Amino acid sequence: MTNLLWPGDERAGAHMTDQTLLASMVAVESAWLGALSAAGLAPSKNAELQHLVGEPDCELLALGAEDGGNPVIGLVALLRERATPVLSPWIHRGLTSQDVVDTALMLALRAVIDHLTAELDTQIATLSALAMTHRATPMIARTLTQHAAPITFGAKVAGWLDGVVDAYQRISRLSTPAQFGGAVGIYSATVELASQAGGATDPARLAERVALNAATALGLDFRPPWHTIRTPVTAAADALVGCTDSWGRIASDVVTMTRPEIGELSEPAAAGRGGSSSMPHKRNPVLSILIRRAAIAAPPLAATLHTAAALANDERPDGAWHAEWDTLRTLARHTIVAGSQCGELLSGLQVHRARMARNLEAADIPDKQQFGAAEVLIEESLARAQRTLAG
Repeated sequence: MTNLLWPGDERAGAHMTDQTLLASMVAVESAWLGALSAAGLAPSKNAELQHLVGEPDCELLALGAEDGGNPVIGLVALLRERATPVLSPWIHRGLTSQDVVDTALMLALRAVIDHLTAELDTQIATLSALAMTHRATPMIARTLTQHAAPITFGAKVAGWLDGVVDAYQRISRLSTPAQFGGAVGIYSATVELASQAGGATDPARLAERVALNAATALGLDFRPPWHTIRTPVTAAADALVGCTDSWGRIASDVVTMTRPEIGELSEPAAAGRGGSSSMPHKRNPVLSILIRRAAIAAPPLAATLHTAAALANDERPDGAWHAEWDTLRTLARHTIVAGSQCGELLSGLQVHRARMARNLEAADIPDKQQFGAAEVLIEESLARAQRTLAG
């Protein structure tokens, strides 16, 4: 997937693409059908449906989605048309379109979370090593854009590390629950199936167990239906923004420190990167610029998701729910891209110690060799990072 107006979008790969989300929807239908079969509520046949849908179906379903307001209605019709006569009537029994969309989004989001957790893990290791390497590299601190007091570059990096650890903690603890509430969020159709099948002493509990088994099959968490309680979506949004916040903070320091008149850092060198269409002498800090772009764009996307959550009325929202889908997809992909760019920035960051020393010497401040508790703070940040990764 590419996006001409979001340079670097290809770094997000297949995460949250139409094809991935369609495959997730089919996986949800398969898991649910398998859970019905295991409970004796549907024929005990192979419930795998993935082979029934291919990439060309994406456009077909997208074009037809406007009629019902979501792509699930067309997908269910397609699956029933292509499935065996034995399985066809049981596809989607007990589900509603929101169950499939919400669970598919959570399934795709789980892969995003795993990807970002691994990225943050690597960044924590990179920043820890950078802080140790420069724990005694003196530089001038700046507050309100002006020279302040001496610190070490290692202390500055320790601050970056703390932010990345915060992001890691938030995103690694996210819950991605399945959604299997049925038409109005109380398992109505599944309870009816259980009652008609006979043999179930408590049809309601059996319906709940079907939902639990389907969630487990997908590797998702189980919780009561959350059709109009949108906490899983807003929690994910907040965690994603926490990532872009931490990376934006790093990029903001880098773009300042790469200014020619400061010259304390340089971005990793790469052929063709940082060029200008009209000023060939320039080498723009393009990685930091693009990371800052994501940090600026992410909070409004999260705000949209919070607004949608607040307006989630009745037992299925009329427009608020629909506003979430592409907003969450966009936020997730932008976050992956920014994470990849920040990882590349940190792994190849060039530190100019001599320039840091000259800038410190030129600063009109007393006691240029007093670094306070910088070493202690670095050690505390490193210890916190190690505890976080250890779980």
